[in-house]
Amino acid sequence: MTLDVIDAHHHLCLLSSASYPWLEGQPVARYHGDDLPLRRDYLVADYQEDAAGLAAIPAQLIGSVHIENGAANPVWEAEWVDQVINEEQFPSVQVVKVDLASPHAHEELALHQSRASVRGVRDILNWHPNPYYSHRDRGDLMDDPNWLAGFKSLGELGLSFDLQVFPSQLAKAARLAANHDSTPIVLDHAGMPIERDSEALTEWAKGMELVAAQPNTTVKISALGTNDHTWTVDSIRDIVLRTIDIFGPQRCMFGSNFPVDGLYSSYADVFQAFDKITSGFSQTERESLFAETACRFYRIR
Repeated sequence: MTLDVIDAHHHLCLLSSASYPWLEGQPVARYHGDDLPLRRDYLVADYQEDAAGLAAIPAQLIGSVHIENGAANPVWEAEWVDQVINEEQFPSVQVVKVDLASPHAHEELALHQSRASVRGVRDILNWHPNPYYSHRDRGDLMDDPNWLAGFKSLGELGLSFDLQVFPSQLAKAARLAANHDSTPIVLDHAGMPIERDSEALTEWAKGMELVAAQPNTTVKISALGTNDHTWTVDSIRDIVLRTIDIFGPQRCMFGSNFPVDGLYSSYADVFQAFDKITSGFSQTERESLFAETACRFYRIR
């Protein structure tokens, strides 16, 4: 039987026409690896060519979620992706970038909310004392009154939040969810377990349990290759299964994180791994993991 897939996390890029600061200038050593292969346009045709590998499972792509890709002008990026969605089969919906600490956050959110393709916002919060890992220059944004004022607007406007943090930030993330229980939150990339030794994974799992205890949270299992460039089915199996055990299949979704995870594997490799790891699950559970959770959370028609 062919498995239906909604890819809950991927990106497009129009580098030939717009600025993406993280893909420009001198290459800087970061945990995701050498990004030179990503410094190009990555359009729907490229994405569909990669996703064609699903036929090997066999599976078929029935929808996808575009996640902001760090364009210098997030409003331009949202407008461009909106146009792509109106003209192409994929993506189905999009998650946009808004600096929630900005005094103009509410205004920008209202503008994005008016677009039929927009479902939510990602404002990356990853902070680590080692600059090799950090996305932000401060680790206290979830306590910052200005940022929290912007976050509060999400619930008021009916927008979800893609929460991207490291394991050391999961306790704060759980408090954020508890204090804003009307805002749907999806934890990106399985909480980003950047260290894979047993002690680190034990602490990661404790943080995941704190987040999962909040009923307004869901989790996205994706980007496991960004922290394990030579990953195998066996090397990610425990992370995938523990995440599903903590949140339950109805609150988990799978994403490719392409083209970034294309640095380490093919699109087919990623979903074949998810397929093998969940082969013992019921049909209903697999339908939730591969499509229905994403469909419900991102309100894909």
